[in-house]
Amino acid sequence: MSERTILKLQLPTDPLWVKNVVESNIEEILTDHAFCEQKAASNAITLIVQNPNLSDLVQEMAALVQEEMDHFKRVHDIILERGYILGRERKDDYVNELRKFLSSGGSRNAQLIDRLLLSAMIEARSCERFKVMSEHIGDARLSEFYHELMISEATHYTTFIRLAKKYANGIDVDKRWKEFLDYEAQVIQNYGKSETIHG
Repeated sequence: MSERTILKLQLPTDPLWVKNVVESNIEEILTDHAFCEQKAASNAITLIVQNPNLSDLVQEMAALVQEEMDHFKRVHDIILERGYILGRERKDDYVNELRKFLSSGGSRNAQLIDRLLLSAMIEARSCERFKVMSEHIGDARLSEFYHELMISEATHYTTFIRLAKKYANGIDVDKRWKEFLDYEAQVIQNYGKSETIHG
C-alpha cells in the first residue's frame, strides 16, 4: 500500500519515529492507541445521533462502533499482557488542530460532509502510522497487530469518503477533500516527535 496513491497524504511519517519514540514508549503508545479507538467509536455514535434519518449511515456507523470497541479491547488486552495498566486519556492535539478546519457555518449537510471528511482524514493518518509501525517496530507481535489494523483503518477511511460522496447533495467532495489534505500537510509538519499515535 502506498499512502501517496491510496490515502493521498502529502507528508509520510519518518520511520525514525518508530525507533526513536515508539519503541522506548510502548506503554504510552498503547494507552494513547486504546483511547484513539474509543474516540473513533464515540465519533461514530455522534454521527448516528446527529443523523438518525440517514439509515445507511446509521447502519455503517453502528458496525464501526462495534469494530472500534473490539480494537479498544484488543489493545487493552495487550496492555494487560505486558503488565501495564490503561492510563488516563491523552489529549489529541493533532485531531484538535484538524477540527479547526471544519466549516462553522453553512448548511447542516455541509457540516455533515466536513465531519465525514475529518473522520476520513484521521483514519487515513492512523492507517499510515500503523503501516510505518508494522514495518519498523522490532516487536513481532506488535508488527503483526499493527499490520492488521492498518488494513482495517484503510477500510474505515474509504467508508467515510464513500459516505461523504453519497450524501454530498451538490457539494464537491473531491475539492473539499483536497483542501483537507492541504491543511493536514501543514498540521502534520509539527508532529512525529511524541509518544502518541498522531504525535
